[in-house]
Amino acid sequence: MTRPLIAIPARFSATASALRYAAEVTARTVTEAVWRAGGEPVSLHPADTGTAARLDRFDGVLLPGGGDLAPHRYGATSTHSSVYDVDDLQDTFDLELARHALESGLPLLAVCRGLQTVNVALGGSLEQDMGGPEREHRHLVHPVRIRPGTLLEEATGAEKADASCYHHQRVDRLGTGLTVTATAADGTVEGVELPGAPGWFTAVQWHPEDTAHEDPAQQGLFDALVAAARTRAGRRT
Repeated sequence: MTRPLIAIPARFSATASALRYAAEVTARTVTEAVWRAGGEPVSLHPADTGTAARLDRFDGVLLPGGGDLAPHRYGATSTHSSVYDVDDLQDTFDLELARHALESGLPLLAVCRGLQTVNVALGGSLEQDMGGPEREHRHLVHPVRIRPGTLLEEATGAEKADASCYHHQRVDRLGTGLTVTATAADGTVEGVELPGAPGWFTAVQWHPEDTAHEDPAQQGLFDALVAAARTRAGRRT
C-alpha cells in the first residue's frame, strides 16, 4: 500500500554534527513515529510564499516542536528574557501552514510549538514564560487528563496519559473556536481541538514522539494522523 505523504516543516539549526554548516533538521523520533504509523515523512523547506500550492501534493501535516514564536505575533509589546530561537521566516511559514491546513481540511497533528502556533494562528496568545524552573515543564514527564469524547481520547485510547514535556511557555488566551482537550495538574493547557473543522486535527503541548516507541497511547497520535491522511488520499484518487 502506498504510504500517504506527511509534510513536516524543517527546523533551522545553527549547527549539526554530521554537517559542516547550518542545517534544516527534523527530529528522528518524529519521522520514525510517522513511519511506524505507515506514513511517508517528508521534510518541508520553510519559505514565505506559495505555502498552499506546495501542500497540495501532501495528505497530512505534522507541525512539530521548535523554538519560540516572536511575541509580537500574538500582540505582545515586550519580549521576556527567556524567549529563544525566534526566526521570522519560520514563524511566517508555520503560521501560514497551520491556517491553510485547518481551512482546507488537511489532516494536522500539532506538537508543542505546533500547538502554540495553531493557537496564535487563530488569534490566541501565549504566556511567554511559566515562571522559572519550579513551574516550567522542561525535561518533565507528568500525567495529563484527557477529555472524553475528543479526537485526542480516540487517538490515544486513554483519559489519562503520561506526557513527556519540554516547554517554558503555554497557552494564555485560547484561539477562536478552539476547545481544551487535555490539562496538567497545574492547569496548563496540554491539548486543543477545533470542533467543526473540515478535517482531522488535534494538538498536544507535550512531545508524544519521545515515548511513542514504547507507549501505544503516544504512538496512537501518529497512527490517527496517518489514518486520516490515508482516507484523504483515497478520496483524491
